[in-house]
Amino acid sequence: MSVVLQMTAFGIALLSILFLVIATCTDCWMVNADDSLEVSHKCRGLWRECVTNMQDGVKTCDQYDSILADHPVKIVVTRTLLITADLLAGLALATLLLGLDCIKFLKEEPRVKLKMCYGAGVILGIGSVLGLVGSVWYAVDVYVERATLVSHNIFLGVHYDFGWSCWLGMAGSTGCLVASVMLTCCLY
Repeated sequence: MSVVLQMTAFGIALLSILFLVIATCTDCWMVNADDSLEVSHKCRGLWRECVTNMQDGVKTCDQYDSILADHPVKIVVTRTLLITADLLAGLALATLLLGLDCIKFLKEEPRVKLKMCYGAGVILGIGSVLGLVGSVWYAVDVYVERATLVSHNIFLGVHYDFGWSCWLGMAGSTGCLVASVMLTCCLY
């Protein structure tokens, strides 16, 4: 039962970390949500803003000036939290891989391997909370920005909604949390 639980947690963690890394690197955290006839599709990400022409499919992207430039707080906080979550989740995955019962590393020390799995679960849990906070922070900020504009009857031509990168970040963080719970609560 322990091996099955470890392998399931490893599979969920691997897929979730992949989701987190893809969410961090992609640029569709915010998408235009206009109901009008649009000739272009706009995506804003943590690193750049892209516009795709719907008629010919040409995509052009503008990189943000600098990582250290004056950016909105939601971008800076989300970048920081997601990069930290990616690093912690990667460390947890490496630790979990070495702690799996089916790996021959420290085969004669089962208690050490169990502690490695538990430690990986704790690190994965911390990373998942950081990823969730970053993704949800960004989503809430997009919603508040849109609600503020609507409540003040301001129309700037484009309304933004959360994009698939934001949802992918939330899904990856949630998956890491599930794997963390499996490793910390169910393994013993």
